[in-house]
Amino acid sequence: MKKLSKRAKLGACATVLVAAAAGISVNTASAEAPQAHPSVAHPERDYMGSQVRLHMPKVKSIPPHLQDTVPGLDVSGWQGNVDWGTVAANGAKFAYVKATESIDYTSDYFSQQYDGSYGAGIIRGAYHFATPNTSSGADQANFFVDHGGGWSQDGMTLPGMLDIEWNPYGDTCYGLDQASMAGWIADFSNTYQARTGRWPAIYTATSWWNQCVGDAGSGFGANSPLVIANYNGSPGALPAGWDFQTIWQFADSGTFPGDQDQFNGDITRVQALANG
Repeated sequence: MKKLSKRAKLGACATVLVAAAAGISVNTASAEAPQAHPSVAHPERDYMGSQVRLHMPKVKSIPPHLQDTVPGLDVSGWQGNVDWGTVAANGAKFAYVKATESIDYTSDYFSQQYDGSYGAGIIRGAYHFATPNTSSGADQANFFVDHGGGWSQDGMTLPGMLDIEWNPYGDTCYGLDQASMAGWIADFSNTYQARTGRWPAIYTATSWWNQCVGDAGSGFGANSPLVIANYNGSPGALPAGWDFQTIWQFADSGTFPGDQDQFNGDITRVQALANG
């Protein structure tokens, strides 16, 4: 068995304590020192749905029933500078923007996208691409908040979002069993809530969640808004613990740059989520 460093031991203990507070058990037998990103790391190419599009089928046209809903989008450094005036003119009401990944990557385009959407009158929020095998949930939540992922009650800022999906660097579940993964998410969520006063939204795909988190994560639905990815024409079945999705990412291309999203409710519900 690999010997743990003092820092790793402290991190493992912290995860156990936070998860315990959330009522989630953590398998400490598999806890080891955080792994660094591999030499082929490509965080600038990791975004909401970058792995979903590789693992899930999609329809070729937008379902007709989406035409009268509140439209939005999510973007990352992959889109570069976004023409937010045109995005707003085309009807977007909300947006999520990638801010960070792990504890060593910040998007070069974050300010242009995050501030630009605000300037165009679009309610926006930041998101963090999770890599649970590189550092603790608390460390990644703190890095996220410190680099653009905070929240303010200005009526224009959505709570930060945790993007957790297929591992773009290897093992689907990042080498964690379901209890350990749920513990990691609890560590991130509790830390984010302590720092900002808001629970983070959680972005995922049901098939990934069922495999890597399962019923061990059924408690997250009590606090965290769900952003579900499904390109197959409907949100589909949801992960255990959620009765409805707050946002549905229904396509990886369309009217807006980046991914195409639909809010589950009218514009007053988007505003309510921003206002907390």
